[in-house]
Amino acid sequence: MWDFRFWIGIGPSTGALSAASGSCYDAARKRGESNIQNLKFKLSSRRPKLGQHFLHDQRYRSRILEALPLEACDVVFEIGPGRGAMTGLLAERARKVIAIEIDRALAQGLKEDFPYVEIILADVLRVDFAALCREQGIKQGFVFGNLPYYITSPILHHLFAQRDSIRSMGLLMQSEVAERVTAAPGTRDYGYLTVAAQLYSQPLTAFTVPPGAFSPAPKVLSALVTFQMKARFELWTRATGDKFLGFVKRCFAQKRKNLLNNLVGFYLRDRIVQALEEAHKSVNLRAEQLSLEELAGVFERLTRAAGGARKDN
Repeated sequence: MWDFRFWIGIGPSTGALSAASGSCYDAARKRGESNIQNLKFKLSSRRPKLGQHFLHDQRYRSRILEALPLEACDVVFEIGPGRGAMTGLLAERARKVIAIEIDRALAQGLKEDFPYVEIILADVLRVDFAALCREQGIKQGFVFGNLPYYITSPILHHLFAQRDSIRSMGLLMQSEVAERVTAAPGTRDYGYLTVAAQLYSQPLTAFTVPPGAFSPAPKVLSALVTFQMKARFELWTRATGDKFLGFVKRCFAQKRKNLLNNLVGFYLRDRIVQALEEAHKSVNLRAEQLSLEELAGVFERLTRAAGGARKDN
């Protein structure tokens, strides 16, 4: 269910535009391009809220745009556009941009600077992307966002939960989180977030972005990560995927413990040992030593076995 406080500045509807409306749209776009080229942040005297770091470096704005797997027919859902550093550039490449901004003053500034962009004042964690797609007459949209550091993980989980409505994504995030999302088995960064991301997408770090490209400058590196939304196990139902992630969360509950000790509170010990042996895995292995496919193999063996789960769970 949507919990939007209000909608601002509804742009042109999707589909074929009439000649008159197309002319108005082109004029608005040209004004927006001028705004982008001469970007003056009206809100520079305000201290950013909500962990915001606004992208301002022109070189990195251009690099980001070039790296995004955007198509001309895409409807872009921009998360946290802030002062609009990428908004106008995205509009030049895509069919339409719908910007989702939680800050009322920033949303008002976006409405003034980009009259051809649809602005939604809302918390992205409460946005129903499937409903947005239905409204636009599309099956899937493209998601771009400069994610606040403190809420990156919840936003990622929200987006993966709505994966059926997302074709692809390009997200700016803390470099440390990017390393976790794209990590390989057996590495320090490999964990639950890695599996959650790679279960439903193919994440790839395009490049890192230095603190100086943002205002105010964060204390850490950022990275642009692209996500091609593609399920690893296409025959799995949504319910199976959700159960698997619950299983994975238990596997990584205490990373210093081996897989057997992390799971023994949820499954019968003998059954866990049997499942690992059937998968040709040592009972002393830790979760980060198993690939996503290997974790899935253990999960399927445990869930197939009658009586595999403990009776008190």
